[in-house]
Amino acid sequence: MMTGLRIDHIQRRERLQVSVNGRPITAFRGESVLAALVASGYLILRRSHKLKEGRGALCGVGVCYECLVSVNGLPNQRACMVEVEDGMEIEIDEA
Repeated sequence: MMTGLRIDHIQRRERLQVSVNGRPITAFRGESVLAALVASGYLILRRSHKLKEGRGALCGVGVCYECLVSVNGLPNQRACMVEVEDGMEIEIDEA
């Protein structure tokens, strides 16, 4: 799950530490929560209500609502629309 997917030669801003379901991951200032999650190997962010199928980002621009996560205790946040902050706590549906 933690397969580094970032392109090494791209220069990034300040390194931040956030947690996903209590596990630390590295993010960078200016990234969306979605970018940090995908770069850390989290491709399934929630489960469908009816069939419990894995769902991940589809559009990446806030239209599809497939990337819903909890951020700092606030449920149903679109990961593609929220910028990471140091110490942020993100919860995804891994069940």
